[in-house]
Amino acid sequence: MSTYTAINLIKRPSGPIGPDLFEVVEKTVPTAGDGEFLVRQTHMSLDPAMLGWMSPDTESYIPPVELGSVMRSSGLGEVIESNHPDFSVGDRVMGMFGWQELAISTGKGVNKVDASLPADMLLSVFALPGLTATQGLYGIGKPKAGETIVVSGAAGSVGSIVGQLAKADGLRVIGVVGSEDKASWIINDLGFDGAVNYKTDDLGAKLDELAPEGIDLYFENTGGPIQHRVFERMNAHGRIMVCGMIADYTAREPSPGPNWINIIKKRLLIQGFTMPDHLHQAPQLLEKLTPYVQQGKIKYRAHTLEGLESAMTGLNLFFTGGNDGKLIVKL
Repeated sequence: MSTYTAINLIKRPSGPIGPDLFEVVEKTVPTAGDGEFLVRQTHMSLDPAMLGWMSPDTESYIPPVELGSVMRSSGLGEVIESNHPDFSVGDRVMGMFGWQELAISTGKGVNKVDASLPADMLLSVFALPGLTATQGLYGIGKPKAGETIVVSGAAGSVGSIVGQLAKADGLRVIGVVGSEDKASWIINDLGFDGAVNYKTDDLGAKLDELAPEGIDLYFENTGGPIQHRVFERMNAHGRIMVCGMIADYTAREPSPGPNWINIIKKRLLIQGFTMPDHLHQAPQLLEKLTPYVQQGKIKYRAHTLEGLESAMTGLNLFFTGGNDGKLIVKL
């Protein structure tokens, strides 16, 4: 009897992410039922949001992954068996398939994708990173040419797209990164106007140098000390898009946020958002994003890990900053 490999979550994280939180299991290959199809997954996306999905928090925007069940993730694959009228054998599809080689689907939340596009481009640009960047920047930030935006996690999959979109629209773009290599990449390859290395720079002084007229927009991906230094320098009627807070995801007590007085004095808009609220807008978001890609204004780089089991240690790269671009697992 043929089997396939899956990885279940069996413990909640309390520190670094490692194999002790997971269990590798062999499952019997399923057969597609009525209105279903079977996908062989070829690539999985690793995203910072997974760290929140693994926590026991039941008040989050999406229920936690149940212990003993397949770890949640989005991915790319090929339909290998189908009893669904809208999906045929050979279709290339993207959806929430989980940490497993095979997945049964009813088609809910699954999209066909262009078979001619490389897997790393699809997962780095046209999947959650590009949708998240587009929704946050335009749906909340409403950028205007001539404004200054600071993007934390600027060398990451979401932050790098946010910065390039803003630059293409005529904004001054400053990225926050954790290494000189990443600083060089976002400035020399992506066209950012400046970079702050949160590990080595005097954060306040560097922001004063790069944004002498203050900051109009802040795209927040990470949290940490940079959050306070940016908040102090926001201009009146500034907009802050809160996308992620990786510095606090596994902390026993989240770090204190900025004082709210500036929110009143400067009439700031601060809004958190998550993509599950906006997935129904995916066609419109892709319609907005695609011309920038076609015009060569969006570059990306992917950090590809080999083999399903590499995901168990790969997630820790988000904490160490060891990933160079979009984290992808090639099965």
